[in-house]
Amino acid sequence: MNNRYLAFLLILAISSVFTKETHAEDQLLSILKNELQRETEQLKANGESVPYFISYRVDDLLEASATASFGSLQLKTQGTRNISFTPMVRIGSYQMDSYRSGNAFHIFLPLPLEDIEGDATRMVLWRGTHLMWNTNIQNWTQVKSKAQISIANEDKSDDFSKENPVKYVEKELSEKQLRFDTARWEQRIKEYTAIFKEYPEIRTGEARFKFENLRKYFISSEGSEIAQNLRYARLIIQAEVVADDGMKLPLYLSYFAYTPEGITDHKTILKETRELAKKLVKLRTAPSADSYSGPAILSPEASGVFFHEIFGHRIEGQRLKNENDGQTFKKKIGELVLPADVSVIMDPTISSFKGQELNGSYLYDDEGVKAQKVDVVTNGVLKGFLMSRTPVDGFPVSNGHGRAAPGATPVTRQSNLIVSTSAPKTSEELRTLLKEEAKKQGKEYGYYFVKVSGGVTQTGRFNPNAFNIIPLEVYRIYVDGRPDELVRGVNLIGTPLSMFSQISEVGDTPGIFTGICGAESGSVPVTAISPELFVRVIETQKAAKSNEKNPILARPNSTQPKETK
Repeated sequence: MNNRYLAFLLILAISSVFTKETHAEDQLLSILKNELQRETEQLKANGESVPYFISYRVDDLLEASATASFGSLQLKTQGTRNISFTPMVRIGSYQMDSYRSGNAFHIFLPLPLEDIEGDATRMVLWRGTHLMWNTNIQNWTQVKSKAQISIANEDKSDDFSKENPVKYVEKELSEKQLRFDTARWEQRIKEYTAIFKEYPEIRTGEARFKFENLRKYFISSEGSEIAQNLRYARLIIQAEVVADDGMKLPLYLSYFAYTPEGITDHKTILKETRELAKKLVKLRTAPSADSYSGPAILSPEASGVFFHEIFGHRIEGQRLKNENDGQTFKKKIGELVLPADVSVIMDPTISSFKGQELNGSYLYDDEGVKAQKVDVVTNGVLKGFLMSRTPVDGFPVSNGHGRAAPGATPVTRQSNLIVSTSAPKTSEELRTLLKEEAKKQGKEYGYYFVKVSGGVTQTGRFNPNAFNIIPLEVYRIYVDGRPDELVRGVNLIGTPLSMFSQISEVGDTPGIFTGICGAESGSVPVTAISPELFVRVIETQKAAKSNEKNPILARPNSTQPKETK
């Protein structure tokens, strides 16, 4: 599929202590190494369709969660553990192998939760390896046959890059590091959602908290041995109203840190939750927007999603090898693709930005390659692509962006996207430019996009190479000085090259969008950092609405808010 989406992970939660047996030496890593060596030697001895590369990925996930709604706890887990095994077996050579067919087989096998050094673990590793080997024998036959009868691909690069093996093993997290205050967070999310009871217009209102501890293993027949720890604490508060015409109108708040203690302080979240509730009440009766073409400002958050969807997916190198992809930027290296004062980097090696911890950070990717900073655009000029171990012409090696969810084959994916400018404008300067441009175009107003829920983009050749970003909070900024007006029902649409040509100025204060990106290799955590953008011409269309009517019966146990202004 050519649809990509960026959306928040909306299943969030909580727990007190994650319990996990630890050892001075990582037993699972030892078993993975021993079994990989045994399987490799036996397959080589077989003499038929000998693999040139085998890798084992294991994701050992400890997580806990809780959900509250309208002041009451609805769901919680006391700590769950899942250990998943994802093998890769490549037959052929680095130049041409069994994965060229495009029919790569993915498997996702659970490993035992107890007695992990026992025979049950080895049985899963053995079964997974042979499933992949059997499937890739068939793939390899298809690849060789197709190569004899098909027109040669335009891209002449190898199928898999040669990389130096690495060894990096972090210590397993201790029980103390996995502990946090369950009761405290359960009480917090109940307090956040109790606010929604004061607003009878609000149909749904939830707070979801989740704490994850992920230990990732990667070993390969090339000699790589990697074990790294990743931690995530997420809180999302979301609520929804329904307008009289049936349009559903959600808003959310999102908080991210590596530990629960790093989440924004309780009083601030309470304040922001009440502001969200008041805004929803206003949004319900806001005018519905018509289709529009004209100037707009995108808030830092909206700009981050804009760059992720419209630009980021089109500089993921692996898709540039696919001849069914639009390959928007493949032949634009060295050309001006953005304003000359704008630069874009992708950097998974940084863990925070101005004190905010980042979701798209890691030390090694899911192909065993060290994470690297990539200067994608410098002073408006395209310099390079994000690369996995699938090369493209001119880019023969990985820069540490091969990523995947458990069970999927890694492909090139984004990490921490950071947009900057050498000629920043203040928010007031951007508003002045917006009004001036609206006057030139004969418009009564321009748009200001404040909050978005994510977006979708298509990069293939057989459908329009377009994007659709879904705004939640949008204002009209009037040329004649009238107060800004909240509107609803706006979708931001367009095509990438046209949209980029309309970017005029960039703000001076970056904002952070933390999310989960879904594409060919599953869902991976990402971050987008960008200042405001002033765009001379954007296009919007009316958002879809449902036929659902508001309930005739009043919501039970509703209390009137103390104030709604």
